[in-house]
Amino acid sequence: MLAAETLVSGWFLENAWLIGLIPALGFAVIIMFGKHLPMKGAEVGIGSMAASLVISTGAAYQWVQRTDAADSHGEEAAGLISGFARSLAPHAAEGGHAPEPFVEPVVTTWVWWQNSGLEFGIGSSVDGLAVLMLWLVAFITLLIQIYSVAYVRGDRRYTHFFASLTLFAAGMLVMVMAENMVQLILGWEIMGLCSFLLIGHWWEDEANSRAALKAFFTVRVGDIGLLVGVAIIFFGSNQWAVDNLDSNGFNIAAIQAWALSGDPSATNWVLIAGAAALFVAAIGKSGQFPLHTWLPDAMAGPTPVSALLHSSTMVVAGVFLVARVYPVFWQGFNIDDGGLSFIAIIGGITIIVGALLAFVQDDIKKVLAYSTVSQLGYMMLALGTGAWLAAVFHIFTHAFFKSCLFLAAGSVSHSGSHHSFDMKKDMGGLRKPMPVTFAVWIVSTLALTGVFPFAGFWSKDEIIDNVGHHGYTFLFWVGLIGAAMTAMYMTRATYLTFFGEPRGAAAGEHHEDEEHAEEHEMETLTVGAHVKTLSAAANIGNGGVGAGDDGGLSDDGGSGDEPHAADGDDHGNDAGSDHHDDRGPHESEMLILVPIVILAFFALFSGFTNATPLGEDWERVKTYVEPRAAEVPIDEYLASGPGESLTLVIPNAEEGEGEDESHGEEAGAESHAAGGCGFETPEPGTACFFPSLTHAEPTISKIFLSLGVVAAAYAVAIAFNVMYYGRRNKRLFGLTERSRSLRGGYLFLKNKYYLDALYENVIVHAVAHPIANAVYWFNQHVLDATVDKVGEGTKRTGIWMYDNIDQKIIDGAVDGSGQVASEAGHALQPTQSGKVSQYGALLFGAAAVFAIVLVIVNVS
Repeated sequence: MLAAETLVSGWFLENAWLIGLIPALGFAVIIMFGKHLPMKGAEVGIGSMAASLVISTGAAYQWVQRTDAADSHGEEAAGLISGFARSLAPHAAEGGHAPEPFVEPVVTTWVWWQNSGLEFGIGSSVDGLAVLMLWLVAFITLLIQIYSVAYVRGDRRYTHFFASLTLFAAGMLVMVMAENMVQLILGWEIMGLCSFLLIGHWWEDEANSRAALKAFFTVRVGDIGLLVGVAIIFFGSNQWAVDNLDSNGFNIAAIQAWALSGDPSATNWVLIAGAAALFVAAIGKSGQFPLHTWLPDAMAGPTPVSALLHSSTMVVAGVFLVARVYPVFWQGFNIDDGGLSFIAIIGGITIIVGALLAFVQDDIKKVLAYSTVSQLGYMMLALGTGAWLAAVFHIFTHAFFKSCLFLAAGSVSHSGSHHSFDMKKDMGGLRKPMPVTFAVWIVSTLALTGVFPFAGFWSKDEIIDNVGHHGYTFLFWVGLIGAAMTAMYMTRATYLTFFGEPRGAAAGEHHEDEEHAEEHEMETLTVGAHVKTLSAAANIGNGGVGAGDDGGLSDDGGSGDEPHAADGDDHGNDAGSDHHDDRGPHESEMLILVPIVILAFFALFSGFTNATPLGEDWERVKTYVEPRAAEVPIDEYLASGPGESLTLVIPNAEEGEGEDESHGEEAGAESHAAGGCGFETPEPGTACFFPSLTHAEPTISKIFLSLGVVAAAYAVAIAFNVMYYGRRNKRLFGLTERSRSLRGGYLFLKNKYYLDALYENVIVHAVAHPIANAVYWFNQHVLDATVDKVGEGTKRTGIWMYDNIDQKIIDGAVDGSGQVASEAGHALQPTQSGKVSQYGALLFGAAAVFAIVLVIVNVS
């Protein structure tokens, strides 16, 4: 028998709840004392994230040990109790073949609210997915905070920036370690609030305020879906018995097991409704079509915010939600049957939509923003076709190269283009004065486009390969086309920024506010601005094409860093030593370069953590992150904290009940062999927490096909850029200036498919405005009228009570008693004559009367 201490969880796993708590406390310290500290609170934010990174690294190491021990010792090891967790023994399948042992999350929670049999805990539930995300968020946030020390130096709200950034990361950490949906919602909403504060950090500029509001309210649509979805699953798993609710309806592990249990309460419509509502939340949070419109507007915040928001926190929260409760989507959308799921359709559309919009952006940050939209589409495509591991792996690799690209763009703005992000006006030729920034940009771009051996090659190609392997031929080609488009628009951005002749600020021309005058003039269709855009489009259609931009239109307001540079808010300068007016384009300081060099290193090598084509020994993410699809006994308890536990209640299915029928298309049936978790009802007394997934075996032909497509796209993009942008001393122009037939498509993309106008005219004007008007009428004519009438009645009642009760009764009684006393005094005044004989006669008379009274009383 294996000694119990062999599989001890360890301090880091058992205390992983500190990973989210420490930054939350850091936020409180920065808010209260930050302005009085030497670095204005930055040291607290950096220190708290460093502590979280240390604990998350220790937790990752101990999770690897835990998984290796379970794999080495099978049932014996998996059945041992350690710390606050209990590893459930695997259920051996018929025929004597035991699946991979189930490694249960290490759960440490405390009850923070309890009432009428319901209790909600808060703490940590650490499994492979949580370990990966905890380390990733802490690592990326720490580097971005170090970068921000220099980039945001001198900002008027420097302390508040670090406070919001720290709380933002804390919200994501709280969410990914959640043991129940209530804590997940808590972390989800903390991120939503902080994103509003960070995007609108420079709220004095109206465009920034509007961008923050747009992001906040668009994401609120998804939040409604999250609340509705959680409610459907909670009451559905409780069989709608509102008089006898079980808290396990909020427990994530119980939800996973319930979805795969074949229980009668997990009917198709309940799972479909719950999955659809939760996916609305994912669409809103992760910028999927058609709610992707807020994501580029989030560029109004400082560049470090853009890097964090687009890499490892808020925008991947929706993808994480789908991955975390994947059994609900697996069963609800029938992902296992080989059919085209709703998730896959939305993901495929988002890939193309985001890539097309990236082609027409002149703002370098918005190119990267739409690139993020497209890459999130890949993640959703993978989840919608059963490639769970590929989606999670792409979250991991994407975080490194996308944060590196954003921070490199910030470095260019900070030291090369005088806080401008306009590639056509203020960049060009920057590879020579900024060699380090150029190098890390190239590395991250190659990773993003999926070039061997960079990180994106391993993760993106794994998605495309699995999509094709599972029989989704059309979506396979969508993924390849998206990869080619990525190579093309990133080549354009690279050429405009680092090659050619320096332009504008890159050439030493400091034109202050006029650099964005045209952007504000040619405002695109955002809320309340569609009339301006239509006027600009009409002018261009009449031949009013401005020099140096493809049609003269640009995005609304540009990225958020520029207006404050023009206003003299030296948020990115080195407070004098790094002043752009004096030095011109130059390499950034070390506090900016060190983080992006580290990220570039991971953009190059992180893909080898799951390099499937190299063999099983390289599949570390698969081994330690992907949950095990094993039937486990349910006559145990899932620990929820020291001395507390919640029974995992999954009804025993009757023999033969809930057997799966045919599995749709032949391709899907081949890739998803019937049998196992997610395909058959678990054996009585057992439960599944994750469905059985198949993984594509990479082939040389598919690898070369993907590399060939990307290489061809690079060749076409380079040729195009040299042809149209490579002429010396010539203004930049594009195809839309040479071909009127292409101008309509350009304007269609430049105005973002007119979705903002659609939302403004249909949703806001046709829905929100009537509702607002109705509420206003109700307020004015019902609530205010009622209040006025009540006030008037109260006033009249008060007057009557004053006249009758106060004046006549209360004051009358007081005045009457005084009057009686006064009259009595006047009546008795004659007795006070001062004559002794009179006083003696009165006393004698009084004594006589008293004696007579006594006699009468005694006689009677």
